[in-house]
Amino acid sequence: MNHNYLISIIGPTAIGKTSLSIAIAQHFKTEVISADSRQFYREMQLGTAAPTTKELSAATHHFIHHKSVLENYNVGAFEQEALSRLYDLFETHSEVVMVGGSGLYIDALTKGLDDFPQVNPSIRATLNEEFALHGIEPLQIKLKSLDPQTYESIALDNPHRMIRALEICIGSGKPYSSFINKDKAKRKFKTITIGLTAERATIYERINKRVDQMMAEGLLDEAKKLQHLQHLNALNTVGYSELFKFLDDEWTLDFAVSEIKKNSRRYAKRQLTWFKKNDAVIWFDYQTSLKEILESIKGEMS
Repeated sequence: MNHNYLISIIGPTAIGKTSLSIAIAQHFKTEVISADSRQFYREMQLGTAAPTTKELSAATHHFIHHKSVLENYNVGAFEQEALSRLYDLFETHSEVVMVGGSGLYIDALTKGLDDFPQVNPSIRATLNEEFALHGIEPLQIKLKSLDPQTYESIALDNPHRMIRALEICIGSGKPYSSFINKDKAKRKFKTITIGLTAERATIYERINKRVDQMMAEGLLDEAKKLQHLQHLNALNTVGYSELFKFLDDEWTLDFAVSEIKKNSRRYAKRQLTWFKKNDAVIWFDYQTSLKEILESIKGEMS
């Protein structure tokens, strides 16, 4: 019988995952693994809504600000490191909490990654160059031709996902989708997934307020310090790429902030689309009491 439980807290950005994860960790006297791919980087504090110093002191966290934007880090490396850390934690805790909004990273830890073939790095370099010169539309057209199934399911406005799918198609001569959802290694724990959600208008309002708060706390100054590194993959993300446009005199500040809000709302929509594919998620309104959520978790353990 499996007595190790990973309690995974998911939901769209700005919904309240961090505070809930800490409360649950405190209840079970355990620790928290972050699966937010933007919060890994120590230089990106404000724009990623990383836990505050006070929140980090309320429960031990792992995979928060443990990397630099100058380091190459990907979901495969996270899977290996996080799985090792998780099994170490299970030596002294029956329950561990995971929190984050990065669906691919969450799935990597809970289910394992799909096994893709190695392809020539020059393919990605060529695709990146094509994207830089001509934008994302030619990549979309190419993917639709090579792999219609992935074209219908992928986030078409996400160049990183688009390029990843294309490099597999081109490098292997097979559709990216043909490598998806094959048999994976079994995990030696049970995952209990708690989802937080709200009406769309409420989610969008919370996002807008969070962006305003980030700006008030100094996000623009943080972006200025990172402007010279804007070419790095880690910084090609919502909250920073828009402010770089302002700092490069391409946009006004008001427009850049409005774009952060718009792109954050789009990101939240994509998050929910990803999470809704998991039928095992137990969904709660974001205002649900901790007591009710804990009762549900304990019910899953019985």
